[in-house]
Amino acid sequence: MWLVFASLAVAQDRLPLSLRKSVEIALAPDGNTRVAIAREQIAAAEARRQQARSALLPNIDGQISYQDVTRNLRAFGIQFPALPVPGFSFPTFVGPFGIFDARVSATQNLLDVSSWKRFEAAKSAITAAKLEESAVRTQVTDNVARAYLAALRTEARLEAAQANVKLAEALRELADSQRKAGTGTGIEVVRGDVQLANERQRLQMAENDRNRAHLQLMRAMDLKLDTKLELTDNLAYGPVEPMSIDQAIDQALKARPDWQVQQQRERIARLNQSAIDWERAPSVAAFGDYGAIGTEIGNSRATRAVGISLRIPIFSGGRREARSAESRVLVRTEALRTRDLRQQMELELRLAFESLTSADLQVKTAEEGLQLAQRELEQAQRRYKSGLTSSLEVTDAQTRLIRAQDNRIAALFQHNLARIELGTAVGAVERYLP
Repeated sequence: MWLVFASLAVAQDRLPLSLRKSVEIALAPDGNTRVAIAREQIAAAEARRQQARSALLPNIDGQISYQDVTRNLRAFGIQFPALPVPGFSFPTFVGPFGIFDARVSATQNLLDVSSWKRFEAAKSAITAAKLEESAVRTQVTDNVARAYLAALRTEARLEAAQANVKLAEALRELADSQRKAGTGTGIEVVRGDVQLANERQRLQMAENDRNRAHLQLMRAMDLKLDTKLELTDNLAYGPVEPMSIDQAIDQALKARPDWQVQQQRERIARLNQSAIDWERAPSVAAFGDYGAIGTEIGNSRATRAVGISLRIPIFSGGRREARSAESRVLVRTEALRTRDLRQQMELELRLAFESLTSADLQVKTAEEGLQLAQRELEQAQRRYKSGLTSSLEVTDAQTRLIRAQDNRIAALFQHNLARIELGTAVGAVERYLP
């Protein structure tokens, strides 16, 4: 999918990119490598399921052989008594003679609980692999969204830096014109030059930060790093639908794929433990073969054998008991991981709520601070143009405006980041994208 956008970027020299389009490109089949690896893990789990199923299906083999044989009968303990016939005795070495055998044999497990449990575990592993892919997609969405927001923050800072450079240029020209008119001094012009140099340096730093953020975003999306991006979204405030912590926890337990993956892992561990325990039980299998045997193909006779076998495990040298003990440790380990993940989920949700509440207040405060700083700068500029004050007052007001702009950008970034964190914590990150 992203190849279409890449072609569009070539035509326009830049790739127009929104946040949701960035996520879509990253999750495409030829997008992020982690998603592709997760899909391969599903195929591997399916192959393991087929391997486990083979123990429950018939096993059929065919064989054709021909042997040219000689035998030393005494080596097999075969000895004939001497006959009272002069010149005649039974041979002790026979052959050569041929043996031709063409045969089909089959076995089928009729009762093997251990193999069935392993098959159930393999099926659960497929479910876990699919859920793991969903978890990876959520992580990739979270990473791309964070990288996009970071890029938006650098874009906003770059725009503010450009505006501040234009403002510093205008103030410097004003100081120079007042000096030429005799109403200003040379120090005002020098002060304007210093402020302009500072703003140009901030602009260069902002451009560098913007370029680095674009590279990080392209890496998160697995785009070519020489792609030129044009971000079409802006940092903005968007309220989040209110939700209690209990509602968020319930939703996370139903929707978060990493929680569902961990539950499947615990179930797989229990099934594997059960499979090892059932190895102590007897198993029943049917077997049979049919074929033709003779000294050559022409005089072969059909033969067959059918039967049922009962396998009763008695002693394995302690190997089975050791494997059972190991499997119980794995079950307890997965249970501990499940409990730990449950606590981690609640922590992430509570932190996300705290961050969102704090970010809402920061945005309101930053908006008020920016308005006040803009009014202060406007008044300082009017006073300076009227000759009521020096350029130092304007410079101070401009510095406070820059700080207010940075505060607003940071507040909007933290608010949008808190939205992403909450969406990831409840298992619905795409629904919470700004």
